[in-house]
Amino acid sequence: MNKIEIPLSKSKISLLLIGALVFVILGTLFLITPDTFISPIFRNPQAIRIAGIVAVLFFGAVGVYGFKKLFDKTLGLTIDENGITDNTNATSVGLIDWNDIVEIRAEQVMSTKFLMIFTNNPDKYMERVNGFKRKLMQGNMKMYGTPLSITSNTLKYNFDDLQRLIKDKLIEQKEKMPNR
Repeated sequence: MNKIEIPLSKSKISLLLIGALVFVILGTLFLITPDTFISPIFRNPQAIRIAGIVAVLFFGAVGVYGFKKLFDKTLGLTIDENGITDNTNATSVGLIDWNDIVEIRAEQVMSTKFLMIFTNNPDKYMERVNGFKRKLMQGNMKMYGTPLSITSNTLKYNFDDLQRLIKDKLIEQKEKMPNR
């Protein structure tokens, strides 16, 4: 198999960073001037303040992640005879061995599409990480049945093409594997 290297998209990451910054600013405004945002839908200043805290924390974390990714020189995704080396998102674990992959399924949350990678030993991959990354992976495990996901949101690659490419490479590798 030829090695396929897909770089990170600095323009997509820049847009992510700008979006995160806008929401951090809005969240900050919710925190310091909640009365300004009172409307028929949002009547409680305390609820507006809590929404501001959540926005600042979540989008602040997204912004820090985006800033780190903007200067990340590592390839976003590498596909070779060993497996898929993932560096696309906050829960990336590096190499996912072809031998471990049992299924690849597309999922979508709102407008964001991602590939869920099901393995015969998800704990092997969760043991590679700790802290906040592990918590995110545990959340994926509870919601989708696997801790591993790949997105094209940070890649210079179209999602549908990425899905087709990875599924085709998995089939190709399964045909080469003995005892399958």
